[in-house]
Amino acid sequence: MKLTDTAIRGLKAREKPFKLSDGGGLHLLVQPNGARLWRLAYRFHGRQKQLALGAYPTVSLAKAREGRDAAKRLLADGHDPSLTKRREKLAARHAGAATFGKIARDWLETKRVTLLPVYGVQLERRLEADLLPALGHRPIADIDAPELLSALRKVEARGVPEQARRLRQMMGQVFRYAIASGLTRHDPTSGLRGALQPQGLPKHHRMLPLAELPQFLLALDAYDREGGDPRTRLALRLTLLCLTRTGETRLAAWSEFEHLDGAVPLWRIPAPRMKAKREHLIPLSRQAVALLKELRELPGAESSPFLFPAPSKQGVMSNNTMLYAVYRMGWHKRMTVHGLRSLASTVLNEQGWPSDWIELALAHGDNNEVRRAYNHAKHLQGRRDMLQHWGDWLDQVQVSGKAVVAVREAAE
Repeated sequence: MKLTDTAIRGLKAREKPFKLSDGGGLHLLVQPNGARLWRLAYRFHGRQKQLALGAYPTVSLAKAREGRDAAKRLLADGHDPSLTKRREKLAARHAGAATFGKIARDWLETKRVTLLPVYGVQLERRLEADLLPALGHRPIADIDAPELLSALRKVEARGVPEQARRLRQMMGQVFRYAIASGLTRHDPTSGLRGALQPQGLPKHHRMLPLAELPQFLLALDAYDREGGDPRTRLALRLTLLCLTRTGETRLAAWSEFEHLDGAVPLWRIPAPRMKAKREHLIPLSRQAVALLKELRELPGAESSPFLFPAPSKQGVMSNNTMLYAVYRMGWHKRMTVHGLRSLASTVLNEQGWPSDWIELALAHGDNNEVRRAYNHAKHLQGRRDMLQHWGDWLDQVQVSGKAVVAVREAAE
């Protein structure tokens, strides 16, 4: 016979506990002290078990029946209701202590294993500056898309929409880490698609005009004498000689250079530091090797693993150091450091060097894995000849004061 609220309210305690059944394994356990406890008896994998559903009247008869039905559904799906309840309690307890800040730091520590130290520091700075002030104290399971968008709008308001997009990607990684850890069930960053400011038209890197190259080389050579830092001058010169991107130059480490005293000196940039996430090999010209030896003789060079150390959080010169040097030399808003690569590409193509060699030197590469490996093996010596010719041509331009581009006599 099924229970009723009236019958339950009229129950009297006895000297010993007793049960009243409501059907389907649900029963009310009445204790000698008068407590009335809901219990569900069930079998799981042949074993008799019991699930506590709460105390009456906090849990009403109707609620107790809902709990019984929910447990029956779990059993039908092959799940133990008691084990499921314990897991949910544990997850809720962890979720209450699992703030976005704690989970983000845990995620970062896990990710550091695959990152160069400087990139780990960069990610940490982004977290500390742009995400943790607004979100760090919030339980990660309680955060929704509008709250994330509010934090990203503040970044967009600084005029750096690209930074906001990168932060959204970081948020997504943190939430996916939390989902895998059982601390939340959803990733609210999926609701931000289309909500951020559009990227807009791509900005083209302003190239140094060929006619101004002699003047630029002379200004660069005089940079120290005008009060500039010699490391900045050498960083710009290395970028020009090796056709590297700004980040590839300023984060360069001495451990990446091989055979500097041999016949085939090489700069081997590891894949994590490259834009395409592929290892990049740069045959070094005589001019580049001489530049590296000059760097080695500067004060403090022996105590740092980096070519261009600086008292910053990353331990290297900042992202804008070379650009500001270009401005200081007189090319403010007229060229960028990246534009040196464009100039080199233009000159080398006009001189008649194979386009495959030029693309490989610029680390544009090939998306085909087999062809890429083949090209690296086949063209390394050719690129060595090309970069040596490039270094010699730059010396000639600086001495003569004229940037004359002529098709090379021997075509490889």
